[in-house]
Amino acid sequence: MKIVISGTYSTGKTTTALALSLLTGIPKMRARTMREILPVTFPGKRLEKCDFHELIELGVRRFTERILCEQGMDSFISDGCPLQEWIYGTTRMISGLNPAEKPWKIKLDKFIRSNKWQVYEETLAGFGVVVKEYVKKHYDAIIHLPVEFPFDPDGHRPASESFRQQSEILLRQTYAKAGLEVFEAKGSLEDRLTSIIALLGLTPVMTVNDAIITANKIKKEKFDTIKIEL
Repeated sequence: MKIVISGTYSTGKTTTALALSLLTGIPKMRARTMREILPVTFPGKRLEKCDFHELIELGVRRFTERILCEQGMDSFISDGCPLQEWIYGTTRMISGLNPAEKPWKIKLDKFIRSNKWQVYEETLAGFGVVVKEYVKKHYDAIIHLPVEFPFDPDGHRPASESFRQQSEILLRQTYAKAGLEVFEAKGSLEDRLTSIIALLGLTPVMTVNDAIITANKIKKEKFDTIKIEL
């Protein structure tokens, strides 16, 4: 079974995917994260400083990473899915390329560079068509994690609570318009894991508590220590 743990920023996708993988024995699909791709692609550059073409390139590279990692795998758990790459890029049509920028600066940039914004929007629309088709054809179950917990400004992404809420709305609209069947997992990590196991009829290979403890340890040691810049 090919399972996706979907959701916007700071909703617990990584920890949930790790814990579910440990709990069920289904391998977690490991593609490089955006924070790993950025310093290799644009050394020394932070995400908030990326321009239109650079954001598109990062999204396409991340999409390619997922495709390559998923090839030949009959069963896996994915931390996010290609919808995230498209959603985060598209939300910037509302928030500006740097969501942390002052609103007046965002409006000014859209006025001064209106042609580039139009090209960016049209490119994202085309990217979105490909992404949605891939998601519909390649995954068996999509688990959505709603916005339930306070936003965690981790320092490596130029996001905000407003950006997260806008992304959440767009993501839910995309599910509906694409005709995707999505299950929502709410509550604590224990609640999420228990509900996912029951919904998909999966057989645990360890206790939920042990899976959570180990997942938190792995995330702290292998993911939280990754730096965005070289």
